[in-house]
Amino acid sequence: MPRFSYMLLICAVWILSIPHINAQMPIKLNIRPQVDPDTADLMHYGKPRFWQATAMVAGSNIALWGYDRFIQRGDYAYISLHSIKENFKHGFIWDNDHMGTNMFLHPYNGSLFFNAARSNGFNYWKSGLFALGGSAMWELFMEREYPSTNDIIATPIGGMAIGEVCYRMSDIVLDDRATGSERGLREAAAFVISPMRGLTRIINGDAWRHRSTTGRQFGIPPIGVEISSGFRILSFKNRHAGTSKSGFTMELNMEYGDRFEGTSRQPYDYFTFRSVLNIINTQPVLSQLNIKGRLLSRELLETRDQFLSVGMYQHFDFYDSDTISEHVGKCPYKLGVPASAGVGVMFRDIERRGWVFDAYAHANGVFLGAILSDHYQVDERNYNLASGFSLKGGAHLVFDHDRFSASISHEYYRLFTWKGYKRGTNLRTVDYHTLNVQGDKSSAAFGVTELRVDLKLWRKLYISLGISHYYRSTRYRDFPDVKSSAISESVILTYKL
Repeated sequence: MPRFSYMLLICAVWILSIPHINAQMPIKLNIRPQVDPDTADLMHYGKPRFWQATAMVAGSNIALWGYDRFIQRGDYAYISLHSIKENFKHGFIWDNDHMGTNMFLHPYNGSLFFNAARSNGFNYWKSGLFALGGSAMWELFMEREYPSTNDIIATPIGGMAIGEVCYRMSDIVLDDRATGSERGLREAAAFVISPMRGLTRIINGDAWRHRSTTGRQFGIPPIGVEISSGFRILSFKNRHAGTSKSGFTMELNMEYGDRFEGTSRQPYDYFTFRSVLNIINTQPVLSQLNIKGRLLSRELLETRDQFLSVGMYQHFDFYDSDTISEHVGKCPYKLGVPASAGVGVMFRDIERRGWVFDAYAHANGVFLGAILSDHYQVDERNYNLASGFSLKGGAHLVFDHDRFSASISHEYYRLFTWKGYKRGTNLRTVDYHTLNVQGDKSSAAFGVTELRVDLKLWRKLYISLGISHYYRSTRYRDFPDVKSSAISESVILTYKL
């Protein structure tokens, strides 16, 4: 899929998140009391509408193609029966689009396919099949470029993660009992958060139909929200040189559901969401996006003193930076993992002398990932596609319920680029339209360690101090090994809802 209005989409995601919204938040203040869904709402909105969902998936693809063809006039959009035949004949290849396109925009587009089905009565798993179908339709029929292997993986799987988060967030703001301007604002907010759900409600007339119940499919679960803004310094260093850049940063953290619930009834009854945005010259607007959704769980231990559970989790991770200085022409880091899942455990200890301790750990398989390359510079791509595994863990200490907290977390990714280009290939002259490789033949390790403290200033306002260390080590088949590191330091004000 072509790159389109990257900045506008990121801003939309930022705006849609503010009214509601990863680390698991150490100090979690619920914004509303928990309410279970009404059975009348489940019956009314739970009826599957296959043909309407299918038409919306196809329609969104056709609308995007029309924009690319008649407004952007992109070469890739001039499709024909011949181009479709060639797509089927040639088959799938690894493409060379920008990392933001492949690792964020494609999954976001997949979330539209997903929510076309989700808002028409299908559950999480069946909606994922619609995301796969929408992706396949685009790759095979809607572009005059060979279908992309990485897109057919990232779009549906990453789309399921982003899509379910957006669907549940739109569920919180809707209220079928409301009327007048309040109803209009709620429907508009739901449309921004989940466009396909908003469109479905307009088509079905639910956007203005008054009912005696809220219409929420998930009631109101326990929710914790943090909105932060402040100052950030990003420093990069390798064996040749080092430099730094500073500016403003904004951050959204959300924890949805009960992290210590013994058994999950549905996928994403519990999830965490985190986004970090930069207002720093030369740096991408979206520097970090993390989603961690629980698919199922089981309680292992529950006593008066301690709690321990195990579960299956879906993960979506995106870390991005760009060259800080003309004098150091290297990016500090790039990592995208739109397709990852594994096992996670959560532990909680009781309060002891005012202190509460909890911790978590995850081990995941990475089906598709992307990591910065020092050598593969082809078209818009400066990263290697890969697969492998990741390990994540963290711990929190909270004092006096909400007065002070300290948190530490670490993420480790081990990624393998197994389909490299042949030795002697000249990447400057190669035809990147037909080059079917993941990048440099290599294995890479990427680590993110974060330390953060929060101190209560007044009511729900906190000062937060954070430091993050990013480390990469890549072993190449045809080049010397490369190691680099970057440090991010931030001082921000955090408002906890």
